Amino acid sequence: MVSVLNTIDTGHEDMIHCADVDYYGLRLATCSSDNSVKIFDIKSGAQTLAADLKGHRGPVWQVAWGHPRYGNVLASCSYDRKVIIWKEAGPGDWTRWYEYSNHDSSVNSVAWAPAEYGLIMACGSSDGSVSILTANVEAGTWDCKKIPNVHTIGCNTVSWCPATVPEPAFDQRPNKTNLAVKRLVTGGCDNAVKIWKEEGDRWEEEKRLELHSDWVRDVAWAPSVGMPRHQIASCSQDRRVVIWTSDDLVTWQPTVLNNFDDVVWNVSWSLTGNILGVSGGDNKVSLWKETNEGQWVCISEDTNTATAPASQQASGGPNNFIPEQRTL
Repeated sequence: MVSVLNTIDTGHEDMIHCADVDYYGLRLATCSSDNSVKIFDIKSGAQTLAADLKGHRGPVWQVAWGHPRYGNVLASCSYDRKVIIWKEAGPGDWTRWYEYSNHDSSVNSVAWAPAEYGLIMACGSSDGSVSILTANVEAGTWDCKKIPNVHTIGCNTVSWCPATVPEPAFDQRPNKTNLAVKRLVTGGCDNAVKIWKEEGDRWEEEKRLELHSDWVRDVAWAPSVGMPRHQIASCSQDRRVVIWTSDDLVTWQPTVLNNFDDVVWNVSWSLTGNILGVSGGDNKVSLWKETNEGQWVCISEDTNTATAPASQQASGGPNNFIPEQRTL
C-alpha cells in the first residue's frame, strides 16, 4: 500500500513544485514559487533544515541531486531562465558552483545523466531547446551545448536513457559492461515524445513518438536492471499515461496504462524498473506493475495524498490545476 510516512513543514512561503531525495535517502531538497531551494536532513525520521538557498529570481520548478561520486551536488531550474548548480563545500556550506543563463525563456526541467558518463546535466526550456552541460570536475569548468528546436512552443521534461545496454537478469557473462550511446527522451507542448541520440559532437532526433493529444508533462526512461528491453513512460494533460516499449530502439510499441480522472503530472520508475509511480491533479499517487501476460495493473493507490506535483509549466505562468501546498 502507498501511505504517508511523514509530513514535513518546509516553511516555504508559496507553492512547492518539486521534492527530491538524494542517493542515500538522507537529504530532501525542495523548491517553490517563493524563489527558494531548501535542503532538509531526514535521517532517522527527523527533519532538520540544513540549507536555504537563494539565487533564483523567479519560481523554481525543479531540483535534482547529482550522483555522490561527484560530491554533494544539486541542480535547480527556474522561470528566471537560469539553471544553478549548487555544491556543498563543507558541512552545511552550500555555494553556487555554476550558473547557466543561456535560455530565452523559463527552464522547466533538469536531469542528470547516468554517472558512468560523467557529471552531465540536461535542461529543457520553454524556448523549445535543450541544453547539455558537461562538467570538467578537476578544472571546475563547464562545457555547454544546445539542441535547438526540440519542441515547438516549449520543452516540459527531459530524461536520460540508462548508460548500460539492457541485458537479461541472469546473464552469465562475467565483467561485461556495455556503455550505450548517450540518448535522451523529451516531452513538450507539441504533444510529442522525442528520443535524441548523440552523434559525434551533435545531438540528432532519432525517433518521434506520437499518441498524446495534449501537452506532455513528464517522461521517464526506465532503469535497465535485469530488463532485456527499453521502456519509457510518458504522461500528459490528456489524462493518459503511455508505456513505450522497444527491443531495438527502432520500433516502439505504445500501451496506454490508464485513462485517469484528471491531468497526470508525474511518472517515476522504481530502481529496478518494474514498478511505475503516477501522480496527478486529483492528488492521488498510484503504483502500477506489468503482469506476466503483459497487462498493467494498479497494485496500490493513496487517495489522501495532498502533495503538490512537481509540475513545470512551459508557459511559466500560474498553474490552475495545482492546489497550493507548502508541506510535504
